[in-house]
Amino acid sequence: MHNNAPDPEHTGTIPAETAPRAGAHEQGAHTPAHAGGAIAPRDRSVIILLLVSAFVVILNETILSVALPPIMDDLDLTETTAQWLTTGFMLTMAVVIPITGYLMGRFSTRQVFTLAMTTFTVGTLICALSPTFLPLLLGRIVQASGTAIMMPLLMTTVMNLVPPARHGLVMGNISIVISVAPALGPTISGLILSIAPWRALFLLVLPIAVIALVFGLRRIENVSEGAAQPADPVSVVLSGIGFGTLVYGLTGVSGGGHGGSGAADAASGSAPTAAIVCLVVGVISLTLFVRRQLTLQKADRPLLDLRTFTTRNFTVAVALMVVMMGAMFGVVVLLPIFLQRVLELSTLSVGLMMLPGGLAMGLLAPLVGRLFDKVGPRPLLVPGLSAVVIGIGIMSRVPDQAWLIVLGHVVMSLGLAFVFTPLMTTAMGSLPRHLYPHGSAIVGTVQQVAGAAGAALLVSIMARVSGLSMAGGGTEAQGIADGTSVAFTISAVLGVLTVVIALFIRRNPADARDAPVTTAETTGDVDAAS
Repeated sequence: MHNNAPDPEHTGTIPAETAPRAGAHEQGAHTPAHAGGAIAPRDRSVIILLLVSAFVVILNETILSVALPPIMDDLDLTETTAQWLTTGFMLTMAVVIPITGYLMGRFSTRQVFTLAMTTFTVGTLICALSPTFLPLLLGRIVQASGTAIMMPLLMTTVMNLVPPARHGLVMGNISIVISVAPALGPTISGLILSIAPWRALFLLVLPIAVIALVFGLRRIENVSEGAAQPADPVSVVLSGIGFGTLVYGLTGVSGGGHGGSGAADAASGSAPTAAIVCLVVGVISLTLFVRRQLTLQKADRPLLDLRTFTTRNFTVAVALMVVMMGAMFGVVVLLPIFLQRVLELSTLSVGLMMLPGGLAMGLLAPLVGRLFDKVGPRPLLVPGLSAVVIGIGIMSRVPDQAWLIVLGHVVMSLGLAFVFTPLMTTAMGSLPRHLYPHGSAIVGTVQQVAGAAGAALLVSIMARVSGLSMAGGGTEAQGIADGTSVAFTISAVLGVLTVVIALFIRRNPADARDAPVTTAETTGDVDAAS
């Protein structure tokens, strides 16, 4: 047992701008005690509440994936219009996530949680009551705003409350949320839609979100108080335009990027002009955004602090994440297309086929977290990424036997279980405490952009090969099968690259003890660690 008094060594590493101010205990903020590597009961309750809330908002991301056809029928929508329910969600995530680092520095933990869950709950209510398409799209955008804040808040809070020697274990629990919730979404959606209209999906999520919000308002403790620092308007505008247009452009290049026939119909090959223009605007805006942040960093006022990349381990981990997320999202987008268009399976069957992999990943996550705390990242990343390559390799043969597809997906998922926890924990654990919010925002942004880029690349490859196959006299189903096989093969090759990058990952010095990383450890000590 331990008390909740601040540990002198621990608190000594908290920068002045993020340390609780005098009297913070009376205001609800507290500094976690890390004595003996234990987690205080009230800290544990905060983490559990955030995990439950994150599970709800992530489940919502995929629960609509198989509901688009009934929504199209009910509201008399074309496929292009209906796809905006997923495109709008993705764009909102890409715009909001980069500013979450500022939000978590500006406001207290309770305030950010309240903003995230209230926004998500209101968005869910709007969706449930929507009589037409536009209110439904508005509700999805509002939902996405809350979702975008929740995951960085969860990661930052965990890094602040949990001693470094137990980061792997708790991050393993986060991996359960990240892996199981998306896997359950299509399955739950398919089951509900078989007995109820599509609005029942939101009516299912709504009371859970309300309960999480009410309990959170009563139990959430402030990890730290916010600092009175205004946001830079120019940075906000450049960030929104840059990340929004970049993700939209990448999505447009892939012919939709959300599955369904939109991706398959991109077989004509050339990317839409609007998508190319958006990509150019996005790159220019992000270049200006980076220059702006580098200037603001001199006055400690950046919207997104890029000094995170001066930490070697963080940079390597993010590079690995870019390649891995790109390869994985491409597979996630193409696999349902193949199963529905070639094997002619129902959406419910597709959801059930994806379920074993997600559950396997979730069940393995706590074990991986414990192993990470003992052996560090590299002994887990290398075999895990190798399994991902093998799993994608099995699926690249796109066999007619559905059980082989399930086998490949399970092998890939088991490999990912050995990747997510070590990668996120190593990236975040390599940073000094005051950069946690910015690190989590960068990780979330990278996932969105890399996912969109991977989907655009692989769907475009699939479409090109499919078009050539059909031009040679093949059927549409044969063309999609040929294109999917080539795209998955390229994804497996990208996976091999991730294995090579993983060899450069080192264990953070703080992961073997209870003290968090200090600024001095973000360079040479990390390189020297084994």
